Order: sequence, then structure tokens, then C-alpha cells
Amino acid sequence: MKTVAKKLYEAMFLVDSALAGSDWDGIISTIKGILQRADAEIVQLRKWADRRLAYEIRHKTKGTYILCYFRADGKRIREIERSVRLSERIMRVLILNAENQTIEDDVHAAKAESTTGGKPEATDKAEEAVRSQNTEMVTG
Repeated sequence: MKTVAKKLYEAMFLVDSALAGSDWDGIISTIKGILQRADAEIVQLRKWADRRLAYEIRHKTKGTYILCYFRADGKRIREIERSVRLSERIMRVLILNAENQTIEDDVHAAKAESTTGGKPEATDKAEEAVRSQNTEMVTG
């Protein structure tokens, strides 16, 4: 039996704020279910932020971002992305390789954001990456 080396990934899930407010447990169980079906091991899962969207997605103007760190076989990432696209509860996902990043880096960034009340520089980059991904999905 061959053992697969699981890498650390960072995923940012975007869900409708109204749905997140009314059925938070259902949203979390949906995300966990998608990751478990892909044989991923969840390291951390938490609400990241509520934001006004730059443009409407599925006729929604506000979204809740959920940050998740998980370990998985790299070959299963497409399966996760496909499951999210088929899900009616999750609007978007952005999955990045986080092997060179520690979860402690994320915790320090979250503390800095909460104490300053500002939006971290990484947020702008993440939002731009999601916008470019959405453009590729529409055009490609």
C-alpha cells in the first residue's frame, strides 16, 4: 500500500452572508463534508470576515469568507473545487498551497487586523486573485 504525502493547503470559501447567519452549522458541515469526501484532514476552520462584494455573485451583494487550512493529496484539489462549483451553498473557493506558510502567520495577521481595525494588505491580494479566477471561469 502506497502512502500519499499530504500537503498543507489554504482555502478561502465564500458563502452568502444571509445563509451563513441563518444556517452556520449547515455551512460548516457542507465544507467539512466536501473536504472529508476528498480525504482531506482539516487543520483549522474559522470565519474570517463579512464583506460587501465588489460585484454581485448569484444575485448576492454581501458575503462571508471562511478560512480553512487542510492537508490533502494534491491530486484531490480539483475534486474539491468541482464539489464547490456543484454546491448551492458555497459561492466561490480559492485554494492555495500553504506549504511555505505557517498557520501561526495567519493567526498573527488576524490579531493585527482586529487590533488595528483595518484591512490587511493580503486581503486586497486575495480579493484580486478571486476576481481574476472568476474572470477566467466566465471566459474560459
